[in-house]
Amino acid sequence: MRSHRLSGFGALAAVLAAVAIAAPVRAEDEDYWGLEPGKVELKSVGPIGFGPEGVLFVADTKAATIYAIAADAAEGDAKSAKYDIANLGAKLAETLEVKPDQVKINDLAANPVTGNVVIAVLAGSDNTPALVRLTSGNKLTALKLDNIKHSKIVIADAPQSQPSGRRGDPRDNTVTDLAYIEGKLIVSGLSSASAPAAVREMDFPFTNKTFAANLEHYHAAHGRDENYAPARTFVPFIIDGKPELLAGFTCTPLVRFPLDGVRKGEKVRGTTVAELGNRNQPIDMITYKKGGKSYLLMSNSARGVMKIPTEGIEKQESLKEPVKGGGTAGHGFETIKDWQGVTQLDKLNETHAIVLIKDGEAADLKTMELP
Repeated sequence: MRSHRLSGFGALAAVLAAVAIAAPVRAEDEDYWGLEPGKVELKSVGPIGFGPEGVLFVADTKAATIYAIAADAAEGDAKSAKYDIANLGAKLAETLEVKPDQVKINDLAANPVTGNVVIAVLAGSDNTPALVRLTSGNKLTALKLDNIKHSKIVIADAPQSQPSGRRGDPRDNTVTDLAYIEGKLIVSGLSSASAPAAVREMDFPFTNKTFAANLEHYHAAHGRDENYAPARTFVPFIIDGKPELLAGFTCTPLVRFPLDGVRKGEKVRGTTVAELGNRNQPIDMITYKKGGKSYLLMSNSARGVMKIPTEGIEKQESLKEPVKGGGTAGHGFETIKDWQGVTQLDKLNETHAIVLIKDGEAADLKTMELP
């Protein structure tokens, strides 16, 4: 989904480095983030996101496992990275040696240092999980997982697999998004608790501990408090020196959550700063600066790509009254009309994003200037 990121908004605390290390570590080094060579056997793939030094975090929701993989030892420079691939699915099919209609793109993530991109794919008639790396010159290469440096952590409180018609299988939402922040991996999704909406925190390099807390917020489009729907996408940021999440949910509340209670296992009550419209699911969210101001950019299933100024968001009071009829309320936003059909989004560098745009049956990968 997104690379590691940690933001301070507007008049808030200064932006902190997401990765703080004394010297570069390379994948061939003996001590590389606790990763050891071996086979990675994925049952599913995605969400994904980059952490430090080319480490890629890969959620395998069916196995209730998150892998850390040495996925990008290739050279590159994010500042000059640029991609343009028409009908990406067909090109992925060639790379993975399957039919064009047997490719499903689950996620993509850009390495903020090299600008190389990894794409999470289900391929073939049996939906085999695969990871494909995209490098300079629009070159696609399937990652070989038979003997790759990696580590993993199992999510012990994942929901059981219980497919249920339109609601789907809660196991598939064990992880809905993830981000690496200063030695920690933050994960949104569902748990096995009676109030299943959860945020998890785990140290990286991985230990055997996962901290989890239930999320609760007021959903203005539904006119009630909710603690069962997972956050679909989020960005971490800092307010007054304390870490928080800004998360998007289906139908589409935008909610601030403090993170200081997660390790205590406390219920985390959010501040609903905006209602962005019903019958919609947020897909990806990134932060960026332009013209001296900070913004969020959020792609959606049914309401386009929204540009959301971050100034004043920390002062926005929580919505407390229902918002009916598909209306919006709270913190303001702008829909970017030129960005139509975006199904995947990540920040490529300080001025551009990499986007997957659906054009009929095909999907094109493009580099676009941040609006």
